[in-house]
Amino acid sequence: MIGVQNLTHRYGDRVALSDVSFEVKKGEIFGLLGPNGGGKSSLFRILSTMMVPSEGRAEIAGFDVARDPAAVRRTVGVVFQTQSLDKALTVEENLRAQGHLHGLSGATLRGRMANAMERLGLQDRRKDLVETLSGGLRRRVEIAKALLHKPQVLLMDEASTGLDPAARRELSHHIESLRDRAGVTILLTTHILGEADRCDRLVLLHEGQIVAQGSPTELRSRIGGDVVVLETSDAESLAAGIRQRFGATASARDGQVRVEIANGHRFIAEVVEAFPGAVDSVGLHKPSLEDVFVRETGASIE
Repeated sequence: MIGVQNLTHRYGDRVALSDVSFEVKKGEIFGLLGPNGGGKSSLFRILSTMMVPSEGRAEIAGFDVARDPAAVRRTVGVVFQTQSLDKALTVEENLRAQGHLHGLSGATLRGRMANAMERLGLQDRRKDLVETLSGGLRRRVEIAKALLHKPQVLLMDEASTGLDPAARRELSHHIESLRDRAGVTILLTTHILGEADRCDRLVLLHEGQIVAQGSPTELRSRIGGDVVVLETSDAESLAAGIRQRFGATASARDGQVRVEIANGHRFIAEVVEAFPGAVDSVGLHKPSLEDVFVRETGASIE
């Protein structure tokens, strides 16, 4: 449904995207995960036809985003990070104004509005002023607006920014419902790990390059066993000692040593005994997408 091939984009001498390639299948939720400044926004602008890439190509539903932007715009719905709602209007009035922009009117528009509000659980709020709605509800109105022209693809840029965890989970449920019930293909950008974990597949972007891609499970499986985090006053020395003594993957960063190893609880006892006084505190967890990102880039997502 979405094909990106060798995409590169520059702002003067600065390379924002470098040889990026991936495919999004019909009816899946696909995530672009990475820190701010990693290239997500540039890629989103290109896919939403707001910007033409310096090199390479991108297609949505068979239409080239640079050569046939009008056809792409008819195919996609877009939810931007910055809200575009009129707070002085009701939910229903916002949707009606958006429908008019798409040339919809009469019974057709009323049907589309009713369908979009039903999908997003907004029927009971249709007469409410947008300024009275919570952040999570406003996001759902934004998505309803984007669905009025029945797009095949929904593009969402950091859609859960500013939402509390409960509202973020609720928004994720609605996105999954759009995939399952309506067959909408969804591409979203995020720097939030929990949101990325709910995607069918995703790419990890860092400094304009893809450092890993696959399903969340596939990406986490790159790290065997457990992740042990050791707080210490001399991280470089301890990491070197662990690599030499245990042959484990150990990296030093910000006063911490991260170790990927099987049976982490046993390793903790062994490392504390092997390096008395060197470890200030310890932590143990199963591999996360953050761990994958750190392993591939040496940097943090957030």
